[in-house]
Amino acid sequence: MNYNEPTISKETIYNGKIIDVEVHDVELQNGETSKRELVFHNGAVCVCALTPEKQVLLVEQFRKPAEKTLLEIPAGKLEAGEERESAAKRELEEETGYIADHLTLITEMYGSPGFSSEKTSIYFADDLKEGKMHLDDDEFLEVKSYSIAEIKQMLQNNELEDAKTIIALQYLLLNYNDSN
Repeated sequence: MNYNEPTISKETIYNGKIIDVEVHDVELQNGETSKRELVFHNGAVCVCALTPEKQVLLVEQFRKPAEKTLLEIPAGKLEAGEERESAAKRELEEETGYIADHLTLITEMYGSPGFSSEKTSIYFADDLKEGKMHLDDDEFLEVKSYSIAEIKQMLQNNELEDAKTIIALQYLLLNYNDSN
């Protein structure tokens, strides 16, 4: 079955640096109408990075929407016209100081498709070499490293709350162990 909700009219609520917000009046499949509040985002990239010493790189930073500090894989927004893999390599070096020559795509996902167009590409890298961190002026984070055993324990204890990080680390656990 082909479901669709044609837009009848739309109102722009906000045009921002990172997101745009619109309200759409849509026609439902039964002929009725409804409103949809939509957040448009250019997309994001992230990298599950494993150092040559088999340490997983995570970044700890305060996240205003959650009103707390979260532990996440390195990530960032996609610039207009930027290729996703290049953006992921850029973000990895900016946030951790590590360079990856090769990335493996784990998956692409919509984190909240009920209201947001943000599509996130999740990559894996284990061929890292040292580069140089260069954070944005409004970016404050701390790089932390964990063994695969520690990551497994953190996941089992529900210590991680970021969806992209949980997905990436589950991939890591399915494909690597401490002896790889």
